[in-house]
Amino acid sequence: MGLTKAKLVIEKEAGSKTIDVLFNPSEYQLTDGASYSEKRVPGLDGPIVQYISGEATELNVSLFLDTYVPSSSSLLSVVPGLGGNSSTDVSAITKEIADATSIVGSLHRPPKVTFKWGSLNFEGVITKVSHTYTMFTESGMPVRAKVNLTFRSLISPEDSKRKSPFESPDRTKYRTLTEGTQLWSLAYAEYGDPEMWKLIAEENGIMNPLDIRPGQVVRLPAV
Repeated sequence: MGLTKAKLVIEKEAGSKTIDVLFNPSEYQLTDGASYSEKRVPGLDGPIVQYISGEATELNVSLFLDTYVPSSSSLLSVVPGLGGNSSTDVSAITKEIADATSIVGSLHRPPKVTFKWGSLNFEGVITKVSHTYTMFTESGMPVRAKVNLTFRSLISPEDSKRKSPFESPDRTKYRTLTEGTQLWSLAYAEYGDPEMWKLIAEENGIMNPLDIRPGQVVRLPAV
C-alpha cells in the first residue's frame, strides 16, 4: 500500500478544488470544549455551574507546499533556489487556501473545506491562515511554503443535538420533597436552571421558598 498524501478539498460554486500536500504533517491538534455559565443563588457558598452547550471542534495543522521542479542540469538540481523554468509560484496555492476564509457569493458564507488524511476526515471552515515562504528561485519567485491552518468544524442541527442529563421538562410532573431539598436545587435537577425555582413556587402558591417541608408534594409545570 502506497503512502497516503494529505489533501484539502475546498467547496467551490462550480464544484470542488483538491489541493494535494507534498509533505504529510508531522502532527495535528484537535481541540474540543464546552461553555458554562455561573448562577449565584442566595444562601450558597459558591455559584451553580450550568452547562450551556458544546463548542465546535477546532483543528490546527501545518502543511508544506512545494512547486519547485529541479532543472535537468545536475548542478542546478543540488543547489537550492535554482529551479528550472517548470517551477511554478507556490503563492498561487496559498492564495487559494487563504481565499477560503472569504464569503462565497452563492453560499453567503466561507466555503466548506475538508482536510483528509488517513482516518481523519475533518469538515469545517478555515478561520485562520498564516503562510511562510521558505524557498525561492533566482528571480524571487516563491516555490516552497509552510501554511498554518485553523479549522472550525461544521455541525448540522441534527448532529449538534446532545442528550439532556435532565428528565424531559415538557410534561407536568410531581415530586415529593425530601429532607434538605430546596426549590432551587429541584429546579436545577428538573430544568437545568436553578433560577426556575420561581416558576415552581408560583405554580404551587409558595410565597416563601424557605417555607417548605419534607413530604410536601409539589407540582412541576411543563415548560
